[in-house]
Amino acid sequence: MSSGSVQTLPLQLFLREDFPQLLQTLKQLGYQTLGPVLSQGAIQWKAITTPEDFPIDWKDQQEPGSYRLEPDPSPRYFNIVHGPESLKPLTFAPRETLLVLDHQNNTFSAKDIQPDTTPTAILGVRACDLAGLGIQDQIFLHGTYPDPYYQQRRENLFLIAVNCTRAHATCFCASMETGPKAQQGFDLSLTEADEDFLIEAGSVKGLKVLDQLTSSIASEERIKEDEERIGACAASQTRSLPKANLPAALYEAHDHPRWDHVAARCLSCTNCTMVCPTCFCHGVEETPSLDFQQSEHTRVWDSCFTPDHGYIHGKNFRPTTKDRYRMWLTHKLAAWIDQFGTSGCVGCGRCIAWCPVGIDLTEEVQALSQPPL
Repeated sequence: MSSGSVQTLPLQLFLREDFPQLLQTLKQLGYQTLGPVLSQGAIQWKAITTPEDFPIDWKDQQEPGSYRLEPDPSPRYFNIVHGPESLKPLTFAPRETLLVLDHQNNTFSAKDIQPDTTPTAILGVRACDLAGLGIQDQIFLHGTYPDPYYQQRRENLFLIAVNCTRAHATCFCASMETGPKAQQGFDLSLTEADEDFLIEAGSVKGLKVLDQLTSSIASEERIKEDEERIGACAASQTRSLPKANLPAALYEAHDHPRWDHVAARCLSCTNCTMVCPTCFCHGVEETPSLDFQQSEHTRVWDSCFTPDHGYIHGKNFRPTTKDRYRMWLTHKLAAWIDQFGTSGCVGCGRCIAWCPVGIDLTEEVQALSQPPL
């Protein structure tokens, strides 16, 4: 969603010592601020009130099937790239009561439950997650029937992107053209160095915040330094997806023996879909009160990897792990393009890092694109 177009302005230089101004300005404008916070051994979106809330002196390491945090002497606020949470839980709630039904005096009444609409600034959004949010917008906002719950949360977000200058072994956003630099969808964007930030407004709301910060026009030399660092981040990525071969390669691979190979490893644990910025499968639960006088109609995240997801009227049309993995990968990278005009993958690499057995979808697509041995 757009926060209003903004005239292109010179990039600004914002000193690290002035960073508390940004938090204070957001507070004065009525935003609650969320940012990357060290919690339960990972990074999660939590309330930020002071600079000390950021995971300074830490960095993350991600490999297939591996995520860990380790001490690092860097003074940067955003030295950690990302944790298991994308922006998805902040707009498409994992569990959300939509409606409450009451039975009184031999009649029923229904009350819809509105989501929290507190204006919220998200500080530390990565380019891949902005791309994921753009895909979610297509699903929940741009169809025939926009989702009002998603819409209310989405309209109250103020997004502050941080451009990546460090990539993980699991990252492949460069090949998906979704990063490492944020191109659109942000209100403000930052590129962090040890002593300062380059800061750019991407919306009228962002410009309003920028106008209240102590900043100066960045030199061409300083801008070039950051461009080189972002470029080096892109060049360091060792994984990629062959976009030119999709979606045809996966459609043609429906009976490829590679599906049996990956199914023998897959646990159907649903981790990949839970951490994915774009997966949107969900179900609905009806929860009655103990006296049967009230019932809650609740939407909950689901996954195409659960056996029940493919169960319809006495028959499961995706009974095996092979069926479910093939469905997920083919939809994500092929059918999604037909439905929405874009891939359902943004190259964040979370599904690789958070898979307990380290299944790598880039490796699977490469194998499925080759003739069977």
